[in-house]
Amino acid sequence: MTEKELKKLNRKQLLELLLVQTSRADRLEAELAEANKMLKRRELLETEAGTMAEAALKINGVFEAVDAAAAQYLQNIMRINKFLEEKAGTAMQTADQTSDEQNG
Repeated sequence: MTEKELKKLNRKQLLELLLVQTSRADRLEAELAEANKMLKRRELLETEAGTMAEAALKINGVFEAVDAAAAQYLQNIMRINKFLEEKAGTAMQTADQTSDEQNG
C-alpha cells in the first residue's frame, strides 16, 4: 500500500490494518523460531554424524591393528610349530640311530 493510500484510510481502517500486520508479524516470528529450532537440530545431527564417522574411522584403525597383531601371532605360532617339528624329527632320527646301534 502506498503512502497516499494510507493517508486516505480512516482511524478504524488503520487500526484494522495494524492488527493484521501485527498478527502477520507474530506468525512470522513463530515460523522463524521454529525454523531456528530445526536448524539447530540439523546442526546437532550433522555434528553427531561427524563424531560417529570419526569414531568409525578410529574403530576401523583398531580393527586393522588387531588384524595385524593376529596375523603376526599366527606367523609366530607357525614358526614355532615348524621349529618344534624339526626338533622332533631330529630327536626321532637320533632315537632311531641310538636304537639301531644298541640293537645292531
